[in-house]
This record gives sequence, C-alpha cells and structure tokens, in this order.
Amino acid sequence: MLVLWIAADWPLGPLGAGYLVSVHTVQYLLFTMVAPPLLLHGTPRWLLRAKLGHRWVGGVARVLSRPLIAFVVFNVVLLATHLPAVVDTLKSSQAGSFAIDAAWLFAGLVFWWQVLGPLPELHPLSYPGRILFLLLNVFIPTVPAAFLTFADYPIYAVYELAPPLGWISAREDQQLAGLIMKLVGGMIIFGTASVLFFRWYVREEREETA
Repeated sequence: MLVLWIAADWPLGPLGAGYLVSVHTVQYLLFTMVAPPLLLHGTPRWLLRAKLGHRWVGGVARVLSRPLIAFVVFNVVLLATHLPAVVDTLKSSQAGSFAIDAAWLFAGLVFWWQVLGPLPELHPLSYPGRILFLLLNVFIPTVPAAFLTFADYPIYAVYELAPPLGWISAREDQQLAGLIMKLVGGMIIFGTASVLFFRWYVREEREETA
C-alpha cells in the first residue's frame, strides 16, 4: 500500500501526470512490477479465498489465472497505455490518469498471480513454467521502450507542451523513460526469474536426497 501511495501521490503523481514521461514510466513500474507482488505476497490466503468465494469473482479469477490470458492482458495494457493517442487523451484529466493507474495495477496483479501462485486450487504454474512466463514477458516491453529511446522527436504532446523544468528537455526525458522501462523492468524480471530458478534447484536437490 505504501508503494501505491508513493506512485500516486506528490511528487510522482503530478510529475507523471503531465510533466515528465520518465516519471510516468517510474509510476508504470511501481504499479505493475513492485506493488502487485507485494500485495499478493502479503495478503493471507484465507483472505484471498474469501474474496474469490463469490461465484462470478471466482470464475473471473480462474480465467485470468491461465498463463496465455494473463500474458495477453498484461501486454495489451502495456501497449495500450503507452500509445500517444491514449496517453494524450487520458493524462489531460485526473479521471483519465486514475484510469491508467488502475489498469496498470490490474494488469500487474494478473501478471504476478502467475509467478507467485498463491492458491494451489487455481493450479499454479510449476517453477519452470513461472520462469518461462517471466522471460516471455521481456520482449514486448522492448517495443514502447525502443520508441521512447530512439524517436527523433517527443511522441507525447502532453509532455512536450508541459511547462519546462529547466534541467531536462522533452526528448531527453523521453529517452530516459525508454531506458528506465527497458533496464529497470528487465532487472526486475530477470532477478525474479533467477530467484525462482534457485528455489527450483534447491527443491530438486532436497527431493533427490530425501
């Protein structure tokens, strides 16, 4: 909850809403890559089961717990919320900014549910499956990251027309955003995959020696 507060409140909230696309990218990472795994890991299983006890909620959860569905949901939200038309339209209002933040959080929860697998009854992925799922999600974020890094001009009008802050240009800010998305996002995914691989190795060693 603290991570969500930091991502949405001052100074990240106002700066990401209409001043710096690099801060917008930091918010994206906090909403999708940091807060969701902490929320899922920190929520007791009994509480998750209680929330999923409702028929329609449980049905939706079973659909979203399928790896292919989760892959599509996460990456469609990623690409859609970085399209210039979407960003320029929604970031111009507080409600639109909230809609983007909510979409990021939802996609992040769907994504990390595959990795953490908190409820056995929803058939979580094996360790190799979780690692593969993470690695497959490295490639698509490269698309918006590349556009941000290598575009010859600012692609978002809302950030290009924002009052200048004096220490960074709109194009430099955009390039920084692309690097943050690619490098920091990749570090989180590869770091998590490494931890899962280590846990898988330890479990296999214990089963062999048992």
